[in-house]
Order: sequence, then structure tokens, then C-alpha cells
Amino acid sequence: MEPNRPEWDSYFMEITHVVARRSTCLRRQVGAIIVLDKRILATGYNGAPSNLPHCGEVGCLRAKLKVPSGERHELCRGLHAEQNAIIQAALHGSSIKGATLYCTHQPCVVCAKMIINAGIVEIVYEGEYPDSLSQEMFDQAGIKVRVFRSDKK
Repeated sequence: MEPNRPEWDSYFMEITHVVARRSTCLRRQVGAIIVLDKRILATGYNGAPSNLPHCGEVGCLRAKLKVPSGERHELCRGLHAEQNAIIQAALHGSSIKGATLYCTHQPCVVCAKMIINAGIVEIVYEGEYPDSLSQEMFDQAGIKVRVFRSDKK
């Protein structure tokens, strides 16, 4: 391998972390990218829908109500990074069937259902998220899930 040239997983995960920096969520910055044949098809980060006020402007209802992480997703005004990546692919006419989703955090069950129906076949994530049902659904759907371990750690 050439010096300082990252492996593919490291390369894509590093880009995913840059995407996460666009997040407007007050609780957690998450980024996702969808990759097929070593090409990035779409990116997404968590935050409010387009042209709506960001959580920094209106506050976080889940934080105000002290809702634990991983619960009551319907109270959040934001979309998850995985949802935004899938939506961006659809909006721009990119088929993601057979693709890999790289994400800074383990997808939740709501995102898992979308990922399964979008035809994504593999998930690579780094940070844990408290949602065992999503992993169970990925197992049942035959989707490969890998935890990324940085070679820098």
C-alpha cells in the first residue's frame, strides 16, 4: 500500500465524518454516505427538513422533555442522516440498489426499515446507538452489518 493512502473503508468513513459536520442537530451529529462500486452516490446528515428552522433556532423538544436517546423519534423535527441520504438519491434519480451505507452511528429501527426497502445490502458504522431491533431486522433481511474500527486508534 502507498504511504498515507487510506483503505476504502477509512476513506469513506472519513468523508462520512465531514458530512456529519453539516448536521444541525443539537444532540448528536450524524453523517451518512451511500456508496456503490467505490463511488459516492448520495450523502446525508441529520437536521430539519429543507427551508424549515433548525433546532438551534427553535430548540430541541426531545431535550426539553428529557427523552432518552433512541426513543420517541416522532418528537424530533429532524430527519436522520440515513433518511436524508436515501432521499437525496431519490431526488436526484440515483439507484442505490446493491449499495453500501457508511454511517457515523448505527442506524435506528426507523432508518433500518428504509434501508432494507431501498435495496442497500451492507452497512458500515462506527458509533453505537441504543437500538437492538434495527440489528435484528438487518439480520432477518440478510443485510451485512460491519462495525468500522479505525486504523488510527
